[in-house]
Amino acid sequence: MRLFIAEKPSVAKAIAEALGVTSKGDGYIECGTDKITWCFGHMLEQAEPDEYTPDDVPRNSNGKKIWRIEELPIIPETWILRPKDDAKKQLAVIGKLIKEAGEIVNAGDPDREGQLLVDEVLHHFKANKPTRRFWVSAQDTVTVKRGLAALKENNTYHGWADAARGRARADWLIGMNLSRAYTLRAQRGGSRALLTVGRVQTPTLALVVNRDREIEAFKPVPYHTIRAAIQHEGGTFMAAWKAKEDQAGLDSEGRLVDTAVADALVASVKGQPGSIAEYKQEAKKQNQPLAFALSDITVLASNKYGYSAEDVLNTCQSLYETHKLTSYPRTDCAYLPESQHADAANVLDAVKHVNPELASLVDAADPRIKSKTWNDSKITAHHGIVPTMQKGSKAGLSERERNIYELIVRAYIAQFYPLHEYMQTTVGVDVAGETFAASGKVVTKNGWRDVYDQVDEDADKEQDDSDSQRLPAMKQGDGVTCTDAARKDSKTKPPQRFTEGTLTRAMENIHKFVADAEHKKMLREGDGIGTSATRASILAELKRREFLETKGKQIISTTLGRSVIDALPEVVKSPVLTALYERMLKGIEQGTAELAAFITKQEAFIRDQATKANTGAVTIAGGKEAAPVSTLHKCMACGTGLSRRPSKKKGHFWWGCSNYPGCKQTYPDLKGRPDYSKGRSGPADSTTDKE
Repeated sequence: MRLFIAEKPSVAKAIAEALGVTSKGDGYIECGTDKITWCFGHMLEQAEPDEYTPDDVPRNSNGKKIWRIEELPIIPETWILRPKDDAKKQLAVIGKLIKEAGEIVNAGDPDREGQLLVDEVLHHFKANKPTRRFWVSAQDTVTVKRGLAALKENNTYHGWADAARGRARADWLIGMNLSRAYTLRAQRGGSRALLTVGRVQTPTLALVVNRDREIEAFKPVPYHTIRAAIQHEGGTFMAAWKAKEDQAGLDSEGRLVDTAVADALVASVKGQPGSIAEYKQEAKKQNQPLAFALSDITVLASNKYGYSAEDVLNTCQSLYETHKLTSYPRTDCAYLPESQHADAANVLDAVKHVNPELASLVDAADPRIKSKTWNDSKITAHHGIVPTMQKGSKAGLSERERNIYELIVRAYIAQFYPLHEYMQTTVGVDVAGETFAASGKVVTKNGWRDVYDQVDEDADKEQDDSDSQRLPAMKQGDGVTCTDAARKDSKTKPPQRFTEGTLTRAMENIHKFVADAEHKKMLREGDGIGTSATRASILAELKRREFLETKGKQIISTTLGRSVIDALPEVVKSPVLTALYERMLKGIEQGTAELAAFITKQEAFIRDQATKANTGAVTIAGGKEAAPVSTLHKCMACGTGLSRRPSKKKGHFWWGCSNYPGCKQTYPDLKGRPDYSKGRSGPADSTTDKE
């Protein structure tokens, strides 16, 4: 019997439909001699820190060990994975099927985590049977059947599993140790704030904090520009003044800031004759836009619709997993494999079926056109997000799903339209010894822009920054007259606040925010911080922790978020370390680096940072101020002094352990003292972070 272990039920169903369902069991599907079962994501999870600390550590009333600096850092000698409580039933089904199987197929998603979560299950049951790997980037029937016909050896991807395992362990070491260390440090400073630290979370928060402070400290600089109306016998056009190298009245950035100089320039050219010093016409072509990487569609959907990164990811995941209308979404690549170009006619036919309102656009597409988007040399682990050959229906899609789907569809249709062609004209004008410049373009073939122009005149604004005026035909040496000139007053503008779209893009292009030239080069060559699969969840976690908040489309750091960044050392909040980790993980994935060496480096780093954090104290603004600690009333769970705190109801109080969040024991107030007879454990809170 051949056993397929899918990452989730939807993948299992897609495989079963392709193989042909013969019967269904409890937790599996039979397809002739094959059986398909499934996980629910990760079925096993890292053990809690309590399993790695001494047994004599005091516990609170809910059985959890209290937080103490004596136990930090917590470095597991042997890493322990435990079955998740809600996964035990299905895990037992998988274990029974593994015993019966003659061959196993890992059908996790086509990424590191997908590889690891099935491999973890196989290791849990000590499975040593021949194992293959099912690897596809879409769940439509055609793609699934192709994947079934091209199974690979599972061991081919062991580096992917090790990279995911390394990431998980590094995140655990940082999240569990530094979150506890800095929370206890804040506690010693009189704050009750829970300071969560994450390998990616913290540098991302630092990006927003630094941007917000840069905006607040920004002082606008007034400056002037000069535009002139230039009359040629063929017509009049507008041109912008260009400063000479030795021009008076400029600041260090080359801006004209002297008003008197600006007015004198205007007076000197107005009404004066001149000549065409330079005239150049070039026929230019613009390639079709690439398909979408996840970060690309996140930025576009954030700007266009105001969607959060988490919204975009979940929507793309639903289109892929539930509706099977698009390919795998967690990709950092916008290119497409050349082998899939042969499917173009079938994909376009499916697109037309799902989107009858786009029939005219699809009919005008030429599947023989092969844009530069089809490029095997640019393909990474996954290709760009594209429609599938699934002839489904849009009737069941939500508004958000329809909007995201249409963005993906139009980008794909555009691949099969001609290049956008235009004539670019640049002109240099001399008037009274001053230089003016103008540019213009005339579209000669709209090409792929036809796919967008009818719905969004502002689509792809990249080309609209140039002057769109039509320039008259002219030649070098032609005489002209400056019929008018005017000074325009402007001020420099601060950088824009981040949106979810631009913040995910910043995480991807983190090198732009690093000053050191060597580090910048290293980061430019990497993939930034986080991955396409995790960036959305990082932002969601930062908002949940109230380190960030949204105002409209903008993301703004809170007082608490800023205080957290101020409390942490540079090495923890810098993106450089995280990017180095990502590089090492990439090496593990590709087989050029070892997992053990990576973990050894993480352990050394954590020991050093925990030692530093375990001394001194820090005050956290925006967090809850610690109430006075009683020397008389002690916590019955851990023996630490209790604090009396006001309740939300005016005039009422309650008692809580001063060792919070290490101990979450609470007691009702009884005439100014804790009521030990009605003590209860406070709400649990997690300090770990995925990244």
